[in-house]
Amino acid sequence: MLENGGDLQGNPELSTLVGQAKKAGLPKEIIERAIAKGRGVSLSGEPLQTMTLEAILPSSVSAIIECQTDNKKRTLEDLRRIIKEAGGTLTPTSHLFNRQGRITFGSEVELEEEAVMDRVLESGALDMTISDERTLLSVFTEPAQTSSVAQSLAHSLSLR
Repeated sequence: MLENGGDLQGNPELSTLVGQAKKAGLPKEIIERAIAKGRGVSLSGEPLQTMTLEAILPSSVSAIIECQTDNKKRTLEDLRRIIKEAGGTLTPTSHLFNRQGRITFGSEVELEEEAVMDRVLESGALDMTISDERTLLSVFTEPAQTSSVAQSLAHSLSLR
């Protein structure tokens, strides 16, 4: 979904991407279809339907596939075929996963775990990890709190 909207005037990132696509020779229809899908609607204006499939892939890799489509039947058939050709099977796997938000911050200076932990927990985050180099901070949140926690920590810790 487009976070900043599908209007080229109000979304500089989208405007840049459309310019790059045009420069690469991508047809206007494909660009318009991609923008419409980013808004959550099909080219005809109908809302896209969300569907979720669960599968076990080769080497016992569990997967949850979430997608939006204007044609559930076609998408289901396509995904079933792709999974089968890859040697996987459709089967419940959601019990193997926890839905969480994840935010990664970079720092110019080394992060001190104890100093950061208090602010991370105060912001409403669930957990955190700091890289071995002590310059990357990964924060885990409830999905609905990801944005607010990111803003809070970026401000309180002066992270990017």
